[in-house]
Amino acid sequence: MLAEVRSRLGDVSARGLAEAVGRAVGDGALPPGSKLPPVRRVAAELHMSPTTVSAAWQLLRRSGTIQTDGRRGTIVATSRADGPGRYRAALRGRSGFALDLSTGVPDPQLLPALPALAGPSPAPTSYLDEPVLPELAALLRDRWPYLPDRLAVFDGAMDAVDHVASSLLRIGDRAVVENPCFPPLLDLLEFLGVQPIAAATDAEGMLPGSLAAALAHRPAAIFLQPRALNPTGASWSAPRAAALAAVLAASPQVYAVEDDSAGDVSSARLHSLGAHLPRQTIHVRSFAKSHGPDLRLAAVAGPAAVLDPILERRLLGQGWTSRLLQHLLLTLLTDPASVAAVRTARDEYARRRHLIVSGLRRHGLPQPAGDGLNLWLPVRDEPAALISLASNGIAAAAGAAFTLTPTGPHLRVTVGLITTDHEAIATHLAEAAHSPALAAPR
Repeated sequence: MLAEVRSRLGDVSARGLAEAVGRAVGDGALPPGSKLPPVRRVAAELHMSPTTVSAAWQLLRRSGTIQTDGRRGTIVATSRADGPGRYRAALRGRSGFALDLSTGVPDPQLLPALPALAGPSPAPTSYLDEPVLPELAALLRDRWPYLPDRLAVFDGAMDAVDHVASSLLRIGDRAVVENPCFPPLLDLLEFLGVQPIAAATDAEGMLPGSLAAALAHRPAAIFLQPRALNPTGASWSAPRAAALAAVLAASPQVYAVEDDSAGDVSSARLHSLGAHLPRQTIHVRSFAKSHGPDLRLAAVAGPAAVLDPILERRLLGQGWTSRLLQHLLLTLLTDPASVAAVRTARDEYARRRHLIVSGLRRHGLPQPAGDGLNLWLPVRDEPAALISLASNGIAAAAGAAFTLTPTGPHLRVTVGLITTDHEAIATHLAEAAHSPALAAPR
């Protein structure tokens, strides 16, 4: 294997090694499924440093050329398709259920109606106008949890997180994430060649002590959800936010990326690290859960040193987020009927969650009150629990895709989609949670 790589190696660098392996794969000399030698052996035989080989492997993982395959180690990828592997795994095989609680999406019936846009276009028609509508920018700044340097609008929260992460992080960097956390974030970090470091959470989100331990690994950034953490529903209290900020203040070179994914349908008060550390905080506010996933809008604010380069680079691509959609968001945020609809949705999601949590408690499964659309249900065995729910026509998401290090088996259940029969569904969830592990076939 190494002979094939050596014969194609022209540049003794990480990129040169990655290109040599890529050529060997493309030529068929390294077929899919071929096992790669350990990094130290490659380094010794090719007279390169282990650090250089590791960086090359990161490039190859990012391109989809190689992949980690459990006990087999690192192999040539059997599929070159990149994408949200963890997220797809969480949602795999969810068609045909009477009640699909695996998705994490909002209830369409609770979204505000989209107002008609009559007359001439209310949005600017020039390429040179401000990327953010001034009226929308003023409204967002007035509602922001702290006074930021810069404010921008992106095409959804993950688009914003993608831009920020791609700007802040390099191959081989480390980043701290909540455990459990949102699977697409882990997919994104893997794609960027960034090593995630898990920080434990409780009913109030990330634990300050766990963050302090993670910072010892010298990460470049941390990613957090300040309220309605997907999947657990945890939200920061004011003391928790202050404690996390105190820990992070000791590492002024580390940026915190906050993803307020639930936004206006969260019942918890928003506490931001930006109120304590505005120079280290990038805050992302999503409007998908509250005003519609297909609106594809999120607001982002943070230090000029972070956002200005991202916005400059964006001018070479899409340039800006549709000002017509921004005008629609401005209307939704100010129209009395739309405001009332979002308030009703927030109260209804809280009611649905309370009914399921109360039902689970009656079945001996204590749950924190939590917030948002999702609930993190501890179970004895994930496959058995999923089968138990499936027998009752219910789908949920396996918890393994949401965790970086083991937290015990769980399911993520989108309780925000449970409109009726809360006691019966809580009973089904309790039965699933108590289902024993499936016996291995003989």
